[in-house]
Amino acid sequence: MNADHTEQRLSELEIQVTQQNQTIDSLNEVVVRQWSEIDRLSRQVKVLAEQVLSLEDEATPHKVTRPPHY
Repeated sequence: MNADHTEQRLSELEIQVTQQNQTIDSLNEVVVRQWSEIDRLSRQVKVLAEQVLSLEDEATPHKVTRPPHY
């Protein structure tokens, strides 16, 4: 191989590595945002589950009656 060809290949590899690093950084940002959203939604589900349990505890049982046509 001649020096020009080697230098060109090295340059192409450097460009490729730079592009891959940019892609990795971009994907990492997406993952961080998704984990933040997952944490927020998990907290919200926990609060809602606690509210449902609280409402169930406070609710009076419904008396089962027969429909009038029986």
